[in-house]
Amino acid sequence: MPVIAVTQERRAGETRVAAVPETVKKLIAAGFSVVVERGAGLAAACPDADYEAAGASVAASAQEALAAADVAFKVRAPADEEIAALKPGALVVGLLNPHQDRVVLDALATKGVSAFAMEFVPRITRAQVMDALSSQANLAGYRAVIEAAQAYGKALPMMMTAAGTIAAAKVFVMGAGVAGLQAIATARRLGAVVTATDVRPAAKEQVESLGAKFVAVEDEEFKQAETAAGYAKEMSAEYKAKQAALVSDHIRKQDIVITTALIPGRPAPRLVSADQVASMKPGSVLVDLAVEQGGNVEGSRVGEVFDTAGVKIVGYPNLPGRVAADASALYARNLTAFATLLMNKEGQFAPDLEDEILKAALVTHGGAVVHPSLKA
Repeated sequence: MPVIAVTQERRAGETRVAAVPETVKKLIAAGFSVVVERGAGLAAACPDADYEAAGASVAASAQEALAAADVAFKVRAPADEEIAALKPGALVVGLLNPHQDRVVLDALATKGVSAFAMEFVPRITRAQVMDALSSQANLAGYRAVIEAAQAYGKALPMMMTAAGTIAAAKVFVMGAGVAGLQAIATARRLGAVVTATDVRPAAKEQVESLGAKFVAVEDEEFKQAETAAGYAKEMSAEYKAKQAALVSDHIRKQDIVITTALIPGRPAPRLVSADQVASMKPGSVLVDLAVEQGGNVEGSRVGEVFDTAGVKIVGYPNLPGRVAADASALYARNLTAFATLLMNKEGQFAPDLEDEILKAALVTHGGAVVHPSLKA
């Protein structure tokens, strides 16, 4: 019976865990045995006793958990001591940050490990349940609004009281992907007046379906700004100037701005300049979801709430980790679905590396980094 090991995350501030008791039961039913490092799930409200009740065994250390593991489930890339404990030929599955953490990939390749990056799971119908980027972005968008509300010195909804009326906060969400749409929905639930923008014309309908107003220069060029495959086209310099002027004027009037733009393998695009931050009134808040990749907001700092002339820029990394129990549960379900691909129809542990999902996610194999986008 193949063994899946789940170890405690060793990256500073990481509170999530790669399996929860619910998914342990499913993994065992699928033909795996599961060993969990002691204390691995405590930060995500998953005590050892619950893992044992679900059928997992609890190991005293990561080394003990990994020694006989055929598969290691991770949230983030394994630490050096975890890589050292893996047996050659083992599989590692996790959010490996492959474009930035090349040193880790090289170490995994040298160890003879086959590693799968959940970031590279293709966006196809049968892989939707494995889409860890979306499951985590959803919670990041939710948490961004909660962090903004905490940093903002006023209430978000309009309130009518005997002492007078409190105006609703104005929230502007930049980027209407998974995180942005959830931020819109959450801010609306909290009673804010919400606007949003995105480079894709198709996003307008999604934004408006959530009750927010779409902000863009909607000329003929904008209407043609999406390819047949659904990607944004490069816009003209003239259009960019008109859009920048519109956005600058809009930001100036906002109480809260949430930025969500990320480009895989590249630094985050700059969406908000220092001048735009300076144009906002004291007490305003910006939340930068892309702070770990360079930031969408000029002046954002990883792990800090930076106050500039009374405007707060929130740069907390790993927002899903601030909702650790739910983030872990969703991510663990993504991994459990992925694990079913490692078994053949006869219920034997036999990963088919020609399967389109496994092939797309494979980053190291046979002692080398093999993913096309990562080859030198």
